[in-house]
Amino acid sequence: MFADLHLHTNFSDGTYTPEELAGRAIESRLAAVALTDHDTVEGCARMATACARAGLEFIPATELTAEADGNELHLLGYFVDTQNPRLLAEMTRFQRVRQDRIREMVARLNQLNISLQADAVFAIANCRSPGRPHVARALVMGGFCSNLDEAFERFLKKHRPAWVPKFKICALEAIELIHQADGLAVMAHPGLNRADEIIPGLVRAGLDGLECFHTKHTASVGEHYVRLAKELGLLITGGSDCHGLSKGKPLIGTVKLPYQYVEQLKAANARRKSNASAPRSALGTGP
Repeated sequence: MFADLHLHTNFSDGTYTPEELAGRAIESRLAAVALTDHDTVEGCARMATACARAGLEFIPATELTAEADGNELHLLGYFVDTQNPRLLAEMTRFQRVRQDRIREMVARLNQLNISLQADAVFAIANCRSPGRPHVARALVMGGFCSNLDEAFERFLKKHRPAWVPKFKICALEAIELIHQADGLAVMAHPGLNRADEIIPGLVRAGLDGLECFHTKHTASVGEHYVRLAKELGLLITGGSDCHGLSKGKPLIGTVKLPYQYVEQLKAANARRKSNASAPRSALGTGP
């Protein structure tokens, strides 16, 4: 039994609907999946329904962009309460910033005599959490670029003329936000950050786990983070980071996390909920 705990739908920058993603998961013979759309949990209800129909275990989740000591990192929040008022309020704020970023990228493209309109990007995105891939798709559909790679290479990659920095929440605040929504905070694809030195500080702030297995982690990188997770007493997760067809061949199922790690994640989630509901005196914090 295997799982893929890093997946995106068209509620952020993926191309699959939740129903299509659940179907792909079944085709990949997965036993469990998590939906980790950027700055939103809107797709979780449909994904839960689709997974229930398919007999697939589902974990509601999200992915937040954060920053620690000048390093950008992504935090996955697993088992978050998708109705948590504070989480939803913060995500609404993050989504507004994302939409403003799209407008700024389009403005910069306009200065380069690329006659793209922000409304065209929003129409293609058709979601509240648009991102650069939607701008890239708009550039291709508008005939300004021949493919997505060209769009990123010419205009949208970091330090290219239409690149606009992301909004990043403080990593410590992101961990706390996930925890207060009853979730577990896991650092996504740490091998891409090349900033292992920040991990112990995040652990002290409550980081629960590391995504050791990822499409862009080599086997040796994955093994390195498994060792580090064990040394620091962290949970181990993994996923393909599938965005559907936006990056060519779909990645779902290319990273198969052994189900034992899902069990450990569920056990940690149960402990967190038990501790949260226990009387203060039972936790040793009473008088």
